[in-house]
Amino acid sequence: MQTQNSTNLNHDNSTAPRVWVARHADYLYSYALARVNDGELARNLVQEIFLAALERLKKFEGKSTERTWLAAILKNKIVDIYRKKASAFIKEPAVTFAEYETDDFFEPDAHNWKPDHRPAEFGIEQTNHLESKEFELILQRCLKKMPSLWLSVFTMKHLDDEPADTICNHLRISPSHFWVIIHRAKLSLRECLQKNWI
Repeated sequence: MQTQNSTNLNHDNSTAPRVWVARHADYLYSYALARVNDGELARNLVQEIFLAALERLKKFEGKSTERTWLAAILKNKIVDIYRKKASAFIKEPAVTFAEYETDDFFEPDAHNWKPDHRPAEFGIEQTNHLESKEFELILQRCLKKMPSLWLSVFTMKHLDDEPADTICNHLRISPSHFWVIIHRAKLSLRECLQKNWI
């Protein structure tokens, strides 16, 4: 009598990889695209994780679903990309210096807007606007304008809900650098959206 776990990869190694594309490719592509904001790179990552998963198939213990397992491999590859971009970005003295400039838009605690610089509402606060295709396209364009390190930090913080210390460890940046980047990324995104979403 077969157990319920017989559908897991470790019990059905000969057939599961054949259906990965049909079952998981769209989900994994969307996951990657939201985090790297590059369609070609997202497609390449999905192909890479399928190959990596095949190589690791014997190590899969069935303690999670195959989608969760594949997504975990993808997440690790995305973090590797973030780390490489962060390393290259930090080596540029002019860029690094700009990031550490005093931020005139926030209070000394670095968490609250100064009253004169608090952003005004610009019409995306309602759910129906947030779900619109037009807004999504503008948001993606605005995200693409961010420096790669900013995008990496912003994505890990706000899409993956990673703790600050985890992000700092993965990207090898200091906590103070992290908070400067987060605030500047938010400011940059808000300014871009205000200019383009009216």
